[in-house]
Amino acid sequence: MANKIFYTLKPVIPRSLQLLLRRQIARYKRKRYSNIWPIDPNATKPPEGWKGWPDGKQFALVLSHDVDTRRGYDHCLKLADLEKRMGFRSSFNFVPERYGVIARELLDELYRKGFGIAVHGLKHDGKLFSSKEIFDERAPRINSYMQEWRTRGFTAPSMLRRHEWMHSLNMEYCVSTFDTDPFEPQPEGVVTIFPFWVEERSSGKRFLELPYTLAQDFTLFVILGETDISVWKQKLDWIADKGGMALLNSHPDYMNFDGGGCGPEEYPLGRYMEFLDHLRTRYCDRYWHALPSEVAMFWYRRWRT
Repeated sequence: MANKIFYTLKPVIPRSLQLLLRRQIARYKRKRYSNIWPIDPNATKPPEGWKGWPDGKQFALVLSHDVDTRRGYDHCLKLADLEKRMGFRSSFNFVPERYGVIARELLDELYRKGFGIAVHGLKHDGKLFSSKEIFDERAPRINSYMQEWRTRGFTAPSMLRRHEWMHSLNMEYCVSTFDTDPFEPQPEGVVTIFPFWVEERSSGKRFLELPYTLAQDFTLFVILGETDISVWKQKLDWIADKGGMALLNSHPDYMNFDGGGCGPEEYPLGRYMEFLDHLRTRYCDRYWHALPSEVAMFWYRRWRT
């Protein structure tokens, strides 16, 4: 009995200590992997047969928001309205079974405004890919939410993934990887700044993987402690020069909308808005701005077999 109790009880590490440890590890990794982060020079090869983005645009721009908590959920429409006023659209990715029922009215309003929706895991508890048994038990529920929400998009919590399992999800596209990000729990990058197919050889089923190529906001501002958007600008300039896809995955959960002092897991909303302003001024009319679903549609039509 003693052994059973020992193995079933897990120590609870205070959130403040978790953040402290993550920051210490991140500082070490930033030095160790400075040759591949934030830019991996090997990630520039375009897909075979590549003829460029629609309308001859220099690069693609995709904005995505993983909504991890109720706080982020409550800020979605406010963020969408701010983006829309600046001429941008994004995808909001909700966790179906973590912070209560996702209101159909919210989804409809986001769709009406021209934004996208995706399913962000199921519970965001770190267990989805911990075993094939758990994944197979949860996959039908994820598919059910996709159907209910009228989406074919999926984003993986914490970027944990097992691509060989994910063909059972009824999705057209997925955001579960990155070109380079040594700070993630599953840190292996895919070393490309372009979307790519993930195909199941036995059945021929495939989905489009859209790697995020700009550092996530939580990593940049909360873990690494950056106080400006220079890392985003540096990486954006490089992606634009190479003609790739600039995909930024951020979180309304950690944006401070109040204008006051930021908590330990917040950063000023103004940094994200500054980045959008930088995009539309420096790169006006040079990028193809698309939702993830629109990138998938372009890819499926362009590489139709």
